[in-house]
Parts: sequence; C-alpha cells; structure tokens
Amino acid sequence: MKFNRLTAMLCLLGFCAGVAAPAFADQLQDLKTRNELRCGIKTGVAPFAYIDPASSSLVGMDVDLCMAVARTMGFPLQVVQLSVEERITELKPAGRVDMVIANLAYTKSRAKLIDYSHAYYMTKEVLLVKKADAGRTLKSLEGQKMSAAKGSTSEQSIGLQRGVPVSFYDANQALQALKKGEVVGFVSNMMSAINYVAESKGTADELAIISEPMVYEPIGIGLRKNEPAFATEVNNALMKLEKSGEFLAIWNKWLGPNTQYGITRTDKVAPISELKFDPME
Repeated sequence: MKFNRLTAMLCLLGFCAGVAAPAFADQLQDLKTRNELRCGIKTGVAPFAYIDPASSSLVGMDVDLCMAVARTMGFPLQVVQLSVEERITELKPAGRVDMVIANLAYTKSRAKLIDYSHAYYMTKEVLLVKKADAGRTLKSLEGQKMSAAKGSTSEQSIGLQRGVPVSFYDANQALQALKKGEVVGFVSNMMSAINYVAESKGTADELAIISEPMVYEPIGIGLRKNEPAFATEVNNALMKLEKSGEFLAIWNKWLGPNTQYGITRTDKVAPISELKFDPME
C-alpha cells in the first residue's frame, strides 16, 4: 500500500486495510509465549522464604506456593527475589515478575497500584517486645517508638495504634533496633513473630508478643493491574490447590500443628471482597 497523508489519516482512524493495528498487551498470552512464570518472593523471613543452612537452598511456604501455582497453571517457574518495596514496583508491565507471593497483605493504597488474587489466609500484625515488657498493653505503649520494615503493613499498623514508627530496610534490621533498645517494640506478622520468640529463648534478648494484635489482614498473591485473564487463571489455580488439599499440605508443612508455630488452618481460599475486615490505608 502506498502511503500518503490521506492514507495515514485513515490508518489513525482504524480504516487502513492491510496494515496491522497495534494489539493491546495481554499478560496471559505473553506468558504462554514466554512459557515461564516469574514469581516474586521476599527472602530472609522464615518460614515464608529463606536459605536453608543445611542445603543452602531457598525454601519456605511462599516458595512452595509459587511452585504449586506455576505447576497447576502449567508453566515452568522462575523465582525472583525482591525487597519489600519491589513487591509492588516489579509488578509493573516492564517489571521482573508476573506475580508476587511474599506475605502481601491487602491495603487500600496497594489495591490502587496492583490487583490481588483471592486471599489464601488471614493473618495479624503483632508487637514484639523484650520479655520484661510482656505484660504491657498497646494502650500503655502509645507515643513510643516501634520498628518495622519500610513499606510493610507492619509499619502502617504502628500509626493505627498511635505508636511512633521507625522504619528500616528489612525486618532483621528492625528486630535489631529492639534488641539494642532503640525502640520499645518491633512489629511483624504473627508467624514470623513466633519464630523470633523461639529463636530468642534463653538469651539475654528474650522476646515476647503483646497479646493484643496490631491489626488483622488478608494475604493474597500480588498481580499486575488490569489483567483479568491472568488473574482468573491464578485464582483458578488457588481454588484447585484448596480443593485438592495441596494448599493445606503446604500450610501444615510450614505452619501447622506439628511445627513450632502450631497453627491449625481454619481459613479457606476466598475472594477478598467476601471477607469481613477493616482494610488499612
């Protein structure tokens, strides 16, 4: 076709026969072409994703869930390690991952930037303190410094309880701030908090968990915004893992009654819109 000014105008209006119009990107189709599912995780937090010292391998509940979802969807898996902040930024179209399984709690602000899969469990943020402060209440700690990983819901929950947030690059640095006495408490998800307490038993830095939760929150898989076909496939995979009992097996392996966490799973995979909770900003 010979191009001139009229032809160019017709093409812009969509009437240009024989010239391919640019197609809108579709994540699921791109994934099928690439034939590799890239799953982002956040490492250094047992039992979700960490390096096993015995095998030097990356292990944890999030790692197993990445593998199970990828296998159920029919794709080879590439695991990509992310920082707390990268859990959101790397989900952009030009980012390094297709989805994020990294203890990603639902918040209003995150939901403006990314989409979520169905929730696969409900958790709570809790406050770790030194053992001597185990009997304190959240009310008695208002106005005092509390540490958390930057960009996490742990950080956000501090303001809700009228504490003074002190942010660090990761959870380990935030924990060290508590041990050094720089803050009165360190906020973490419940499962990680149980692990920190167990590790501190019998040491000079023995820790305890304040009985009142900071906040309740649903955990879902982070997804790229406005990719309904891909989101449907991820949700279908989660439901298959639920119905087959495989998700329960993963849960029991890492968090269940026979682990140090001793948590019996009572939640089921469900759309976040069907859950009753007060979402954080």
